[in-house]
Amino acid sequence: MIVGRVRKAHGIRGELLVEPITDAPDTVFVSGRRLYAGTAAGDPSPDGQELHITSVRQHMESVRLTVAEVADRAAADLWRGRFLLAPQDELPPPADDEVYLHDLIGMQVVHVDGRALGEVVDTYELPQGLMLDVRPVEGGHTYFIPWRPEILVLVDEAARCITVDPPEGLLPGED
Repeated sequence: MIVGRVRKAHGIRGELLVEPITDAPDTVFVSGRRLYAGTAAGDPSPDGQELHITSVRQHMESVRLTVAEVADRAAADLWRGRFLLAPQDELPPPADDEVYLHDLIGMQVVHVDGRALGEVVDTYELPQGLMLDVRPVEGGHTYFIPWRPEILVLVDEAARCITVDPPEGLLPGED
């Protein structure tokens, strides 16, 4: 599961400036924790490389990590743009009203009137907030549904279904 993205190297001792992609950065980014290397696309690194955090410092909205496997700035520069992952079973479980973003992928989206709208194929964190990228049942271009309380009616993880009540004009083909 993605927990952070390396923005850049920091300093000359191999620190990584990481953007947390988790609601619990204080429990994920701690000294002694094991993380896994990810690619720039967010997939696990093919070599399965592990990183071991030796030091963590807060840096504005980011965290500065020292990991045992990165010795200097030259090595840290190679991590720019890559994601960091953690095993889901080592992370705190989501609260009752929360869901991991990766769990949304593949869920069916249904209108409150019962119409099947499509399937979640991706999620995007945009300045406007989280957006679900939905592939319509009939095929064609995907479209966004905002993850907002006034639109979301129910997220049923067991049934892998999201029920929505979108405002008029949000769905494709509605004018």
